[in-house]
Amino acid sequence: MKVTCQRDSLLTACQLVQAAVAQRTTKPVLSNIKAVAQDDAITLVAYDTEVGIRYELRGITVARAGSCILPITELVKILRESSDPEISLDAGKEAVVAKTSGGKFEMPSLDVNEFPDIPEFDDGGRYHEITAGVLRAMLRRTSFAADKKDTTARFSLTGVLWEADGKEARLVATDTKRLAVCKGEAVVYGVVDDVKAIHVVPLKAVTLLEKNLTDDGETVRVGLRANDALFKTERATIYTSLVQGKFPPYRDIIGKTTKEATQKVPLPVQGFLSRVRQAAIMTDDESMRVDMTFDPGSVVMKARGAKTGASEVTLELPDYDGPHTEIAFDPSYLVEFLRAIENEPTVVLEMSTGTRAALFTCGDNYSYLVMPLTG
Repeated sequence: MKVTCQRDSLLTACQLVQAAVAQRTTKPVLSNIKAVAQDDAITLVAYDTEVGIRYELRGITVARAGSCILPITELVKILRESSDPEISLDAGKEAVVAKTSGGKFEMPSLDVNEFPDIPEFDDGGRYHEITAGVLRAMLRRTSFAADKKDTTARFSLTGVLWEADGKEARLVATDTKRLAVCKGEAVVYGVVDDVKAIHVVPLKAVTLLEKNLTDDGETVRVGLRANDALFKTERATIYTSLVQGKFPPYRDIIGKTTKEATQKVPLPVQGFLSRVRQAAIMTDDESMRVDMTFDPGSVVMKARGAKTGASEVTLELPDYDGPHTEIAFDPSYLVEFLRAIENEPTVVLEMSTGTRAALFTCGDNYSYLVMPLTG
């Protein structure tokens, strides 16, 4: 294989697929990426046996078609440090030579036949299509709420639940202390084989998919199968095995909270985010807590740390005329959520008492439930 590529384009492509490279593996070839060059394109493949990506970079010069294994860590370093507009790659049986105008870098390679491939996207089954801009917003508004602890007891919570029926797709994530649900318009094809099937996409695949959604108007095809899923964009195919286990009945949880809510508080997103961050300045590791007191026309937020001191900030709420209500939250749970919707002007807080779950809603398509801190 011998090719000449635009350095910036190849660097971007390598960085996109690098997220799927195996970090710990007993199979050395999976610590690298596979490259296949033909016509005017080079296809890069990374796979850690659970999550994989095939990415096509077009508009390159292929002097000799073929395939090879590329040491991704060293190649990315070469691409970053070079200022040349182009770089050439010449792969033999045992080595790959990268050349710039002022440098030559010889890297060892491995047997390309040892690298496993990832499945092709299959249009013959059930799948759905969704616009990339919509999907990226949905991923951003849910994935932060998934469990990051990766404990076997709650392994099904370490990903994003993915559903599609009718004319919409739904993404759901929770760590039991908070729950995010986002809906978006989708076109669903095929027949529902098992409406009770649970498709939980691991966070690594979610992050990889989000990074590949660079064109808001692009159509993304999503195929959910019994044990794995495939995502197809114009340039990439992403494969992932699914997280196994039960997922909480999120509809019942949201419905119960909505039914119990006795007041609704319209909140300006930017103003609320700013005040929460200000109040949280005086929290510490032992007291990650902001106490909020809602009264007609305003909310007062207070925080105190044993060594850091105390804070008190006020946010005017001219549209709130409800009763006096006290409630406390972990500020990090609010900041992550508000950053995910920072382009929205307002959000509505639905709550009853300071001990019951609170629900934030943004239009009809997004709900974020969070448990308050008590005691």
